[in-house]
Amino acid sequence: MSSYPTPGTTPSGRIGIGLELDSTHLKILEVLRENGRISVSALADRVGISRANAYTRFEALRAEGAIKGFTAEIDHVRAGLGITALIFVTVRQQMWRQFRAQLAQMPEVEYCAITTGQHDAMIQVRMTDVAAVHSLVTERLANIPAVKATETVFILDEVIKRPYILPTDRRSAPRRPAPEASGDGVPLGKMRFEGVSEGRAGLQRDKG
Repeated sequence: MSSYPTPGTTPSGRIGIGLELDSTHLKILEVLRENGRISVSALADRVGISRANAYTRFEALRAEGAIKGFTAEIDHVRAGLGITALIFVTVRQQMWRQFRAQLAQMPEVEYCAITTGQHDAMIQVRMTDVAAVHSLVTERLANIPAVKATETVFILDEVIKRPYILPTDRRSAPRRPAPEASGDGVPLGKMRFEGVSEGRAGLQRDKG
């Protein structure tokens, strides 16, 4: 993806080595984000292009790797995995290859990312209960020689969960309303600074 365009221009970029990503491609991705099983005819109607154009662009997005595939979205609670936890891992720096290999053998791991900061990696797991998370951390992760330390955080509620975001999302976000003014003309949530002389004069008026 290219950097954000200047206001008033059409966002564009290159995918792979051949496809020019324009506003129509982004609109197609927006529609597919809502319904990945939509028909080509319905997709064309939503985007405002011909069916042939929609099919050509859709196939180009797949061929260039912008669309990697389609999967079912699962309700993890109904599937019996009601506990989600983040496990932050400190890795022994000479043993990264072993850490990656061992982690790949753990089907409970939904996501893993190498991070900056206090820890080296963040793992997301979905389990049946808290005891299962405890067992995973203390009996399996702790026994991996590459793991130096762990810190576990349980997720209470997944407030926002999007399949993916697009450059157009930032421009379509609603504007925040201007803060309301308080009785003295100062917007709520902001501070007003006064000079020393002005402040003293105000105190004298209050005393009078």
